[in-house]
Amino acid sequence: MLLSPMLGRAAAGDIPLVTLEGETQGTTYHLKYYDQEARNYKGAIDSILLAFDRCLSLYRPDSEISRFNRSDQHTFESPFFYPILLKSREVYEQTQGAFDPTIFPLVEAYGFGPNRKHQVSEVILQEILPLVNFDRIHFDSISVRKEHPGIRLDFNGIAQGYSVDLLAMFLEKQGIHRYMVEIGGEIRCQGKKENGKPWMAGIEDPTRPSRLIATLPLLDRSLTTSGNYRNHFVHNGRLYNHIINPKTGDMESSNILSVTVLANDAITADGYDTPLFLMGVAQSIRFIRERKDLEVYLVYTDDQGQLQTYVSPGLKEIIQEKR
Repeated sequence: MLLSPMLGRAAAGDIPLVTLEGETQGTTYHLKYYDQEARNYKGAIDSILLAFDRCLSLYRPDSEISRFNRSDQHTFESPFFYPILLKSREVYEQTQGAFDPTIFPLVEAYGFGPNRKHQVSEVILQEILPLVNFDRIHFDSISVRKEHPGIRLDFNGIAQGYSVDLLAMFLEKQGIHRYMVEIGGEIRCQGKKENGKPWMAGIEDPTRPSRLIATLPLLDRSLTTSGNYRNHFVHNGRLYNHIINPKTGDMESSNILSVTVLANDAITADGYDTPLFLMGVAQSIRFIRERKDLEVYLVYTDDQGQLQTYVSPGLKEIIQEKR
């Protein structure tokens, strides 16, 4: 973990570039920003991320979300719970339930979650599926409650993007408007670099994650990717991955290997990347064509098993594919 900022200048007289690194949410974060005073905000960044974990981390039994999952209602203690519920409601409705943060009972049944032991429970859908229904969660700006004690929230499909936005908003409050914030591969960029060029983002090749399949500039945009090629395990000869369909309860096979979404903020991109994965190629393309605020890059296999990609119209002129 980097304990002090690294400063860089492209040429004499340029505004200093501050680079901060650290660990959070079981992964790493990287920030780069231009600041005339070269201010070091690492302490403040770490404090924001710690407060975020204390609210929304399933790996902390004392977090707000963990305590709500063990009870029937919860009065908000931090400024993070209500906004993520609001955004979750939006994505849930827009995707007709393909995104549903009440998926936690299924996540645990399949052997994922905080107490992961690579042991797959017998999934009794008629018992679990009624608990996976965001319509049974009710909230306002003060508190949240649920209709059944077995209903439990899991914001892992959207929380990391939200934390990226929180760090970006913190920098902007300090008067910093040229930055790159990245947590676990989810990115938000604002402004241009000192040389006048945009920040660049890379998209991993899901068949060979050590290399990039494409690169593209990010100018005042956010980027997140969802895929089934990292978080998975095999039990009794069956492949289990972490992308579960909340409507069917199944980890359905898909010819999509990864979905990369671009949006104005990271919480939006993060919220839509997993449901697009579940929708499949044709439905995802139809969905994106109706959205002016989202762009998508799909990597999938065709009927012959050949690797294919789909680039939404807004990306065609800027993306550079490396196949």
